[in-house]
This record gives sequence, structure tokens and C-alpha cells, in this order.
Amino acid sequence: MTQSLYEQDILLWAEDTVAKLKARDFEHLDLEHLIEEVESLGISQRKELLTRLTRLLEHLLKRLYVPSPEDYRGWENTIREQRRQLRFLLEAAPSLKRLWAVSFDRAWQAAYEDMSDAYPQIPFPSIWPYEGEIEVVLTANFWEREPPSHEGH
Repeated sequence: MTQSLYEQDILLWAEDTVAKLKARDFEHLDLEHLIEEVESLGISQRKELLTRLTRLLEHLLKRLYVPSPEDYRGWENTIREQRRQLRFLLEAAPSLKRLWAVSFDRAWQAAYEDMSDAYPQIPFPSIWPYEGEIEVVLTANFWEREPPSHEGH
């Protein structure tokens, strides 16, 4: 059985597909793989949002609750980098903003569980104690603020 161009060289397949689309040669498109690739692009973007948000929240939790001043600078560098990458991602795919709340909740749960396992002696809050809006999460230095009151929680 002969391998398709897609199976032989995905980059060459992508270039060939773009050329066919530009030429409006729809009859010769490999629609099955084109659909698969477009679907996976959306999945990839959503996964990257979740992954970067989880990493950001993990480092925010460490910076906020783990008393290890010698690590603060490294954690803050990771926080800045994840924020930068999240801003780039949201600029490239603005529709991801509509998934922010659900992604934030999933990322928070994962970050909370991971940090609770990694630092069992630290009593991390079970819910994110600050604002969860995009701009706040991507800019605020929460460790420079007064800890939020837990009244009503």
C-alpha cells in the first residue's frame, strides 16, 4: 500500500494543500486529513491555554504560600513568562477568551492538586482567593497585596 503525501511528509502535504486552496483546486484536496488538521489546531490551542494557565497558577501558589525567599525570583520569572505566553496566545486566538472561566477553573483544580501533593505541609486555599478575570490574572502581583479576607467562603 502506497503512503499518502500526508503520511510521508506532513510539511510538504501542508504546503501542497495551501497551494491547492490558493488555486481553488478543491477537487484534489485531501479533505479527510485537512479536516483532521483543522480540528487538531483548535484542540491544540485550547490545550495550550489550559497548560500555560495551570503552570501560571502553580507558580502563583508557590510564590504566595511557600515560604522560600531564595526561590521567589525564579517563580516570579516563570510567572512573567507564562503571562507573556498567555497574552501572545490570546492575541493570536482571541476566541479563547470565551473559554477563560472554564479553563481557569480546570487549571486551578490541577494546580491546587499538584501543589498540595508537592507541598503537603502548606495549607493552600481550596479556591482561588483573588479575582480570576483575564487582565487581573495576567498582570497582578498578588504577593504584593494584602491577603484577601476569607469571609463568606
